[in-house]
Amino acid sequence: MTEAILLVGGKGTRLRPLTVHTPKPMVPAAGVPFLTHQLARARAAGVEHIVLATSYLAEVFEPHFGDGSDLGLHLEYVTEEEPLGTGGAIRNVASRLHSAPGDPVLIFNGDILTGLDIPALVDTHRTSGADVSLHLSRVEDPRAYGLVPTDGSGRVTAFLEKPQTPEEIVTDQINAGAYVFNRSVIDSIPADRPVSVERETFPGLLADGAHLQGMVDSTYWLDLGTPQAFVRGSADLVLGRAPSPAVPGRCGEHLVMDTAQVAVDAKLTGGTVAGPGSRIGAGARVEGSTVLRDAVIEEGAVVRSSLIGAGARIGARTVLDGAVIGDGAVIGADNELRGGIRVWCDAHLPDGSVRFSSDQ
Repeated sequence: MTEAILLVGGKGTRLRPLTVHTPKPMVPAAGVPFLTHQLARARAAGVEHIVLATSYLAEVFEPHFGDGSDLGLHLEYVTEEEPLGTGGAIRNVASRLHSAPGDPVLIFNGDILTGLDIPALVDTHRTSGADVSLHLSRVEDPRAYGLVPTDGSGRVTAFLEKPQTPEEIVTDQINAGAYVFNRSVIDSIPADRPVSVERETFPGLLADGAHLQGMVDSTYWLDLGTPQAFVRGSADLVLGRAPSPAVPGRCGEHLVMDTAQVAVDAKLTGGTVAGPGSRIGAGARVEGSTVLRDAVIEEGAVVRSSLIGAGARIGARTVLDGAVIGDGAVIGADNELRGGIRVWCDAHLPDGSVRFSSDQ
């Protein structure tokens, strides 16, 4: 059976303050750590053995997931002492793999929410005889991503990192962050130094004449690297737009976790999650937002497209739109925060003190 590596070592700096106390893959999406969705989808595709390549806040993962038996998986954990990049992280866990040199190994980035047909990617790899196969997705604006043009048979012809000029944008196909490597390719990555698969391994393999195959899969795909994307991804899981067998409840307008308290006249819509122990007060409206464990939304508050950190408190009649509130922060009553503003963990804004939009 195909085994997998999950790259979960990043610091998640673009997601701060959400990742001050929590590694990015462990931030809850649709009621459970995002990593749970990736593990569950891999298991549903027949994967049984997964090695997690950890680094930042590495001590958090194993106490939560253990040996993986609750998910029907065998999980192992390898921690980088120093950041090694994507390729270095893959090479660093090679000793834990059971595969023979010619066997396929799945590799996933820990911040991608996708409906990828995993068995189809493995089948494409096997039938094409590739050394490495890549999941490719098509996007309208590819400038923030690595472009991967292919020929008529799907064979990769180049890797173009984050093009900016119109002349550089030769395709709308991007590297979508899921791969199948032959085990022998993993063993060929230099050990004990930082390596980027995007900038070093893949171009080097191409230059050496290796066969790199692309498979375009245009199902749901979202990079959860920013707070706005993370909130959207969580909402899409709740709404059923993004597939996952790990959503702890029916898909619909909202997901209210056990021990959460929601006032009878509060309104939760747009894929909102009320996390365990959270409280939503009378007359509050929460739209397309994530309210984490033990957070409080007081009466009459309006929260749209926002993420409220664990233990945070949003005061009565306060309006949040596109805001990110760190763990333990307190936003007093009658404030207004819009336009992607971020409030750091444990910050305290007094009543009526702020009327702010980041685009002002």
